[in-house]
Amino acid sequence: MHIMDVTAKIQLTPRHQPSGMAIHFDADSLTFAEYVQRSIEMLRQVHADKADIEKIVAGNAPFELHPVGDFQVGSKKPYKRGVLLIHGLSDSPYQMRHLAALFQRNGFSVMAILLPGHGTQPGDLLDVRWQAWAKAVAYGVACLNAEVDEIYLAGYSIGAALSIYHSAQDERVRGLFLFSPAIEIAAKARWANIHKFYSWLLPTEAWVNVMPDCDIYKYESFCKNAAAQAYALIRALPKKVPNIPIFTAASADDVTVYADATLRFMKQAQHPYSKLLWYAKENIDQHNVDWVNSVLLDQRILSSAHTAIVLPPEDVYYGAEGEYVNCLHYYPYDMGSYQACLAQRQNVRLGEVNEENLKQDLLRRLVFNPHYAEMENSMQKFIGRLP
Repeated sequence: MHIMDVTAKIQLTPRHQPSGMAIHFDADSLTFAEYVQRSIEMLRQVHADKADIEKIVAGNAPFELHPVGDFQVGSKKPYKRGVLLIHGLSDSPYQMRHLAALFQRNGFSVMAILLPGHGTQPGDLLDVRWQAWAKAVAYGVACLNAEVDEIYLAGYSIGAALSIYHSAQDERVRGLFLFSPAIEIAAKARWANIHKFYSWLLPTEAWVNVMPDCDIYKYESFCKNAAAQAYALIRALPKKVPNIPIFTAASADDVTVYADATLRFMKQAQHPYSKLLWYAKENIDQHNVDWVNSVLLDQRILSSAHTAIVLPPEDVYYGAEGEYVNCLHYYPYDMGSYQACLAQRQNVRLGEVNEENLKQDLLRRLVFNPHYAEMENSMQKFIGRLP
């Protein structure tokens, strides 16, 4: 996990305090439909003062989809295949919506969970523990198991780590779909929670950065506990790669997680169907890797990014013409560039926020995948080979 060395000295607001209703997972006795409805009610309460509350609640809420068209019926269960979608750290189920539609079209029953501490306000990550995230995943798998014969897990970033963690303990998991997986992050995240000895006196010290939080489907402010919990989860991952089909898509230029760890992980993947889509500037020689050229100068794209895998250019919020643009790397230390990055469309480069790309006049972090359609085709081929 990329952690800035300086904390934005900005006054904390109520959104940087816990809401008091989102950090534990206690839905074990609920059906998935009941869990979704209770989550929606919680989100409505937290976001009651927002003008676009319906949009916010719909994007942050967990959801389920049943297959359409031709699909295989399970043995004594409604469906043969099902997939649990697990979003990333500080993200929400919105990021998994397009993947959900793909799985639905391919005959999967789909469930997407909302991880504890997410979808509400950044302060809800101050006290959350990764075990609560793992509990939510276990609950989702249990709900899915009641409907399907074959269980698959699909996770983005820390959701990918949770997928790997659960698969090591549950033989019912038949395969994994991993996107920008958080398999290794900066070791200094281990010490991120040392601030708790003094942050009661200096509350801003609990934060890696304090941002505008304009993104309605993701926290922009990021607290140190979130980094510490991510590190603890990753430390708990199994040393051995599970011998099941694994589809992975990752960027070589990722600055949020260590991309080389993904290469090593997939090199150890023994199942013959396993496949890695590697978004990079140069090809590599690895038996189960398909290279995707991440440089598209005609589209002003300098590289892929951690945030540029699971959403297509057509997405109405994050896409090429979407409502949201990511210029947070300029905030608050270069407000001139920050404002220009937000305002301009044509004179801005797109890519990961690494040192090389930041040498450009203006850089916007890439938050959509220009090769998304090709990724879907690769996923469909992978699904077609599943036994």
